[in-house]
Amino acid sequence: MHNYFNKEINYIKDEDIKNSLIIILDLLPEYFYEIPASTTGKYHPAFSLGKSGLVRHTKAAVRIAVELFNNESLNNFTDKEKDLLIFSLIVHDGLKCGIKKSEYTCFDHPILISNFIKDNKDKLSLKDDDIEFICSCVKTHMGPWTKDYQGNEILEAPQNKYQRFVHLCDYLSSRKFLDIRFENNEIVE
Repeated sequence: MHNYFNKEINYIKDEDIKNSLIIILDLLPEYFYEIPASTTGKYHPAFSLGKSGLVRHTKAAVRIAVELFNNESLNNFTDKEKDLLIFSLIVHDGLKCGIKKSEYTCFDHPILISNFIKDNKDKLSLKDDDIEFICSCVKTHMGPWTKDYQGNEILEAPQNKYQRFVHLCDYLSSRKFLDIRFENNEIVE
């Protein structure tokens, strides 16, 4: 299933990070590759709705990251950090509807994907520090939206530049006024 993200995977330079991402992508439930980014259509632009909308949302978030990396005045990340940030962005919504697909978005999906990565770390060729980096970024990707519908504090807010960067890319890829054109689930250049 990782073939949906071949272009995005190839932005990663480090082979261990790249191969570990492929393993995680192939372990994710199939629904990740099929569902829209928003079950209600309320929080995402048209390109991320419908079949494979979550894939397109993810691709948009990664592309935003790459564009920011390519801007010298904004780029303050090492190559390894860039690789880990791309990994984080590709998997950030990997369990958006839970381990077993629920009808709606699971509010705690950032925690679920973080735990999923940790639970599968023995299959990955990543150092513990790299896993912690990725998990901290995916766990906080919701930014300031940390309370569930009952007002309970469930999620952590981003605290460092890496966590804020992942949130920023995710946030921008979900803005309705930004229209990204896709053909066959690939961004049109």
